[in-house]
Amino acid sequence: MKVTIDGHFDLLYDVLRKRKMGKTHVIEKDFLEDLKKGGVNVLVSSLFIDSQFIPEMALRRALDQINSLYEEIEESGDKIKLCRNVDDMNGALESNKLGVFLSFEGIEPIYNDLGLLRVFYELGVRLVGLTWSRRNYAADGVYFSPLEEGQVGGLTNFGHRVVKRAQELGMIIDVSHLNEPGFWDLMKITKTPIIASHSNCKGLVDVSRNLSDEQIRAIAHTDGVIGINAANMFVSKDDNGANYKSYVDHIDYVCNLVGHKHVALGFDLCDHIRKHEYKEHKDNKFFDIIKNHSQVYKIKEELKLRGYREEHVDDILGRNWVRVYDKVLK
Repeated sequence: MKVTIDGHFDLLYDVLRKRKMGKTHVIEKDFLEDLKKGGVNVLVSSLFIDSQFIPEMALRRALDQINSLYEEIEESGDKIKLCRNVDDMNGALESNKLGVFLSFEGIEPIYNDLGLLRVFYELGVRLVGLTWSRRNYAADGVYFSPLEEGQVGGLTNFGHRVVKRAQELGMIIDVSHLNEPGFWDLMKITKTPIIASHSNCKGLVDVSRNLSDEQIRAIAHTDGVIGINAANMFVSKDDNGANYKSYVDHIDYVCNLVGHKHVALGFDLCDHIRKHEYKEHKDNKFFDIIKNHSQVYKIKEELKLRGYREEHVDDILGRNWVRVYDKVLK
């Protein structure tokens, strides 16, 4: 069975919010139809913590998000499966369930307690985004606002320990949102493939969140993968040109630079929750270049129009992620 994976989606942020409002079967009612229309059968749900909950409530919010997935599985167990490795993912595909992996988007939930990393591993978390766009105990993030630029710290001593322990446990390190000094610190010590779950190409759009050619090459050198982000400001310099075709331009760019084995999908679709002040400063105007997961077919069709062979399209849509998952996850 073919697999199409969204390598980064803030699913549980929205699920928890809705469940606190008394809703149930949120994934089944609000997401599954669009995912099926777009052919997306596996996704990585981040554990994103709003700044208002840091530091005291970060741990609880992350646990609440994980619990919300467990509750959703209790309600819709015939449609959703938590995945810890590729065997679990294949089981989800074979039973026609949505496979969900869990990822940190910033290690704020563990604060400076390395022991908690094992606890989250046991709860199902398998990917570790070291930072969001702010500083934490592990490293500095890449910031959106020019007023916040200038943080130049790399990995802290604790950050080094997090990377080492995560890789020992069989967790994938994700560099999206990590600043450049931290990125290069990581590349000196990594023992396994590195991913950027939702980052684009600075060679096309020169913003701090996008990756330089050197960073793209470094990720490919680890046999890692870059998931292309669908946020307009990372896709195009001009909002009028921010669409699925310019999205595929970033896929082309990575393919031309390091080959098609190192690029995939990592949409970070947020329009459905952006009105709740999610992940943006008031002066930023984000929008997704596709409406929702039901429109993923546009990416696939554009790749074929540009001459990508079927097997290469399958790699980009999912099998490249699977390769890394299979190498690292335990």
